[in-house]
Amino acid sequence: MTKVPESKTDRPPGMKSLLSRRNMLIGIVGVAGGGAVIGGATGVFSSNAEPAGSRGQVTLYKNPQCDCCEAYASYLGQHGFAVKVIPTNDLTVMGEKHGIPDSQSPCHISLIGGYVVGGHIPVEVIDRLLTEKPQITGINLPGMPTGTPGMTGPKAPLTIYEIGKGSPKVYATV
Repeated sequence: MTKVPESKTDRPPGMKSLLSRRNMLIGIVGVAGGGAVIGGATGVFSSNAEPAGSRGQVTLYKNPQCDCCEAYASYLGQHGFAVKVIPTNDLTVMGEKHGIPDSQSPCHISLIGGYVVGGHIPVEVIDRLLTEKPQITGINLPGMPTGTPGMTGPKAPLTIYEIGKGSPKVYATV
């Protein structure tokens, strides 16, 4: 049977430093845990949020003077995408290159996961696109509808079209 030390003087050599290290580690873990609780309670960070960029890269092409496109880029960033914004005056040409008719020009054009995503499309629809991986060029929301991510105002039903061969078809209504 092993004798349990009853006082500091009864401890084997080296035991004192082991206890000190253990107490120090317990203290560090306690401080980190307390910081996590306080940070989560104050909204500094969310323990269940995905880190920025963990969902993939997005290249967003926008008109240099458009502020709503910056707000949409921020929206994508808040949903875990790493967004690179490139100002351009060639959105119409880019839209044509990717199969978006002039009559359905979006506010901006994003390249996400191998797809073209035109306009202020909610992330739920982008998630569906990236999960289903349909054989299309991408999806498009024409114009600048109010109430969409990056746009102020009341939300109205949105019709999002698929970009592919032939005329645009409805991809989603949200």
